[in-house]
Amino acid sequence: MKLPLPSRIPILYLILIVLIAVGVVPLYFYATKMVERNRETLGSNEKLLQNNVTTTLAQSIAQRERDISSTLSSLTYSIRVTSGGNLSGKNVESADVKALLQNYIGDPDSIVPYARLINTENQFMMAVGTLDPDTFLEKELERGLAAAHAGREYSGEPLAIGSGKQARTVMVVGKPVLNDQHAYLGSLELVIDLQYLVKQLQEAKDQQNLDTFVVDRSGRLVASPSSRYATGQDMNSNDLVRNFVEQKRIVPLAVTMDYTVQEGKNHIPMLGTYFPVAGLGWAVVAQKTQEEAYIDITDMRRDAIRAALIAIAFSIFVGIWAARRLTIPLHVLTESSRTIAGGDFTHRVRLKSRTEFGELAQTFNTMTDDLEQFVGDLKNAAQENRTLFLNSIQMLAGAVDEKDPYTRGHSDRVTRYSVLIATEMGLKDEEVDKIRISAQLHDVGKIGIEDRILKKPGALTPEEFEIMKTHTTKGAAILRPVDALRDMLPGIELHHESLDGRGYPYGLKGEQIPLMPRIIMVADTFDAMTTNRPYQAAMDPEYVIRIINSLAATKFDPTVVAAMTKVFETGKLRIHRAATVSGEEAAAAAVSTPTEA
Repeated sequence: MKLPLPSRIPILYLILIVLIAVGVVPLYFYATKMVERNRETLGSNEKLLQNNVTTTLAQSIAQRERDISSTLSSLTYSIRVTSGGNLSGKNVESADVKALLQNYIGDPDSIVPYARLINTENQFMMAVGTLDPDTFLEKELERGLAAAHAGREYSGEPLAIGSGKQARTVMVVGKPVLNDQHAYLGSLELVIDLQYLVKQLQEAKDQQNLDTFVVDRSGRLVASPSSRYATGQDMNSNDLVRNFVEQKRIVPLAVTMDYTVQEGKNHIPMLGTYFPVAGLGWAVVAQKTQEEAYIDITDMRRDAIRAALIAIAFSIFVGIWAARRLTIPLHVLTESSRTIAGGDFTHRVRLKSRTEFGELAQTFNTMTDDLEQFVGDLKNAAQENRTLFLNSIQMLAGAVDEKDPYTRGHSDRVTRYSVLIATEMGLKDEEVDKIRISAQLHDVGKIGIEDRILKKPGALTPEEFEIMKTHTTKGAAILRPVDALRDMLPGIELHHESLDGRGYPYGLKGEQIPLMPRIIMVADTFDAMTTNRPYQAAMDPEYVIRIINSLAATKFDPTVVAAMTKVFETGKLRIHRAATVSGEEAAAAAVSTPTEA
């Protein structure tokens, strides 16, 4: 479906569109290009930053894991030497061994808050440190002990212990203590406090504004500085973490990707990187919302929009100023043109300008002078032609009336009555004018009726009346070749029809009869009954009105009758003529209302 186009586009809009296009479009393309280029640069820088952060943290964790493994090996060796290779019975609780472990735990650089040594019989145990293992930590220590019995080193899963400010994340590592012959002497287990890892992640978050955390091989949280996450929480809802978990084997390479994170009903675009931790099967994850990652782009876009708005405002200001310099003269010319087009040829354009508009205004005034004279001549000619036309019609109608001495002045009176009725009915001037001409000529067909019938002083015989009735069709036939009178033919040909179908010449009924003949037939009847005729004397007008009203809806149109009555009652139609018939004669006349005038 096509939208309707405006009939006129103000020149102000066109000027504004051009100025805005010239001022804003280049700025838009430049800003778009710069935003895209800087977005790529910022994206590369952000990815490089995340790569560096995750790589550094992963390498730090791996190094710490190697240090812990090396320390664990050193401690088991030292315990074997200090104990003389004998941890049976209560030897496991010797003061030298205890001092060895306490010195290690008390080292300021140590991240081990708790250590325990169990002999081969699992009967005696020495524990040092400030930590009081809970049920979950005890179970994890039991797993480490079982691994040591099997001759394996143990590296457990991260575990959250304590609550409130005492909450911390720890993990258990263990190693069997062997003699020179590699025989099992006991098991050494250390509880590693991962708070050092949380601090490193927090430093990266504070310095680089990154959301950092560490996950294990199954995608569960190992450590995070954020209170939003809990140790052991499944992080596989994060696409970046899931991508790490789905890897068949751990490849020490950074992986960076765009993805979304769902928070409630919102999907937040993210940019993140992970780097696997060698030896542990963990991964360090760093992520940031794309809005934060590209904050400089957002600022640049905001600045571009601000500049565009300033350019638009300036363009509008200049456009309005420039347009007014053009539109004011155009408005004057347009209004003057409309006034002249409306027919006021006395109007002149009042515009002083040294530009082309001033020259155009002078041309308009010269043209209007010529048009005023030309239109005046046309009006005079048209008025003369109309006067001649109406005089010719009136003379033709007068000639018909003069032919019949009993109907002298009949056409003029019927015309006057018809115009009064039509005006009372609220018809348009054009329709009233057509009715005036049609009523003036309604009896023109009588020219074709023989004088012996037309001027017969008495009542007509049935044969003579049939001839008289042909005046309607004769009149229409006479005037039909005249195109200017084509619209008036119904009033001439059908003014003797009746609503009940008993009229002539065609016996039309109801709506088959146009309004024009309905009006003329009422006016014709009124004049026929209020003037002397060979077959009747003139009746009193008030009584004739009552007769016409009695025939409304059967012979006459009720609307036309009502208009006729209104015209008579208001005094617009008044006949000062005394009635020449008695009451009995009037009643008889009402029964035999004339059908020919």
